[in-house]
Amino acid sequence: MKHVQCSFLGIGLALVTFSTTAHHSAAMFDATKTVTLTGTVKEFQWTNPHCWIQLLVPVEGDASNTEEWSVEMASPVQVLQGGWKPGTLKAGDKITVVVHPARDGTHGGNFVSAVAAGGEPIGR
Repeated sequence: MKHVQCSFLGIGLALVTFSTTAHHSAAMFDATKTVTLTGTVKEFQWTNPHCWIQLLVPVEGDASNTEEWSVEMASPVQVLQGGWKPGTLKAGDKITVVVHPARDGTHGGNFVSAVAAGGEPIGR
């Protein structure tokens, strides 16, 4: 009986280890390009496996309309280490974000840096 319990424990630990080391690629983003987005925070999602900023960016030439951009950040632990907290951004905050854009042209990008409306860097 002890042998069976140890076997199940070993299998369980192996599964947890493999799942925590798994990670997806950032190949969908073009790391050779950067795009600067200035807009209004719609939502800041502090979630696993990655944090997200939903940003409403005015359409060029038509400030009365906006495009929603999804900005993927690192994991909450890494974002926290970068000086961010769950309440760092709130809906309605005006920010400028630099991203590596999505390769397929959709309104998405991988986070590079951010500054507040007054020009202060967000995070470290």
